[in-house]
Amino acid sequence: MDVGVDSPPVSGLTYEEWVSGRVPALLRFAYLVTRSQDAAEEAVQSALTDALRHWDRVRRTHDPDAYVRRMVVNAHVSAWRRWGRRESAVAEVREQGTGDPADAHAQRDLVWEVCGELPARQRAAVVLRFYEDLDYPEIAAVLGITEVTARTHVHRALAALRTRLTEEERHA
Repeated sequence: MDVGVDSPPVSGLTYEEWVSGRVPALLRFAYLVTRSQDAAEEAVQSALTDALRHWDRVRRTHDPDAYVRRMVVNAHVSAWRRWGRRESAVAEVREQGTGDPADAHAQRDLVWEVCGELPARQRAAVVLRFYEDLDYPEIAAVLGITEVTARTHVHRALAALRTRLTEEERHA
């Protein structure tokens, strides 16, 4: 997917028109990338501020949504680098399915914990692949990397998740 700025505007929408329908989805995406509501709100606010400042360029891209999602990821990575810290947030999980709800909750908590240990780019790639349901060219465009690197990030993240979850099951 090309996110270059050589394309004509996708639509004649103003920034306000475009952003009004995108904020909830951007916040959900940012929450999954950052694992923190506060960090998600900061990343989205930073990305939308930059998007407004450069709206003429953003709206001319092939996919403004992907472009701004990339800005959200970059804002989070920049904030993380600036502060040199990693936060461990706990996600609220709705219970589904049958079986012991405590086991399901513990498994989800473990998955979130293990995801939190992944490097930021790998975590972003996994979120884009499995939550946003993007294919590898789209992931590459959002993260500003090659498709091969996007596949590598997802592959390594899944391998790390499998290894760690298998270790945890053995110790349980």
